[in-house]
Amino acid sequence: MIDKQRVLFVCLGNSCRSQMAEAFARLYGSDVIIPASAGLTPAMEISPLTVQAMVERNANLGEHFPKHIRVMQRGQFDLVVNMSGQLLPEFVTWPARTWNVPDPVAMDYEEHCQVRNQIEQLVMDLVLEMRRETGRSWLERRRI
Repeated sequence: MIDKQRVLFVCLGNSCRSQMAEAFARLYGSDVIIPASAGLTPAMEISPLTVQAMVERNANLGEHFPKHIRVMQRGQFDLVVNMSGQLLPEFVTWPARTWNVPDPVAMDYEEHCQVRNQIEQLVMDLVLEMRRETGRSWLERRRI
């Protein structure tokens, strides 16, 4: 059995970037990642352009909603991916890495999709990294 890594994706509003990353992690890496997302200053809703852009990638955000990072404080994570461009709160003591991804919240749809594509590639790279760490390829797991 493969140990899954608990990964928290963080952005400012938990309306665009971190929601995209969480959805891509579920879509592409459910064998190695248990994803969650949160924001430093959560929005009231997920951006409609984010929802639209993710539908194009067969990722449904219908059950998602913005959450404050404080609600994750009691959880345990193996990794935090910070896309906020801000420092994480002091209570975040889990290992962290930074992804420099622009905030698409005020961008037009085409730019929004460019950010989505960047996040998709970063998540796919993370999934591949975690699979390599397990010492088994995706094809090997599929044969079991």
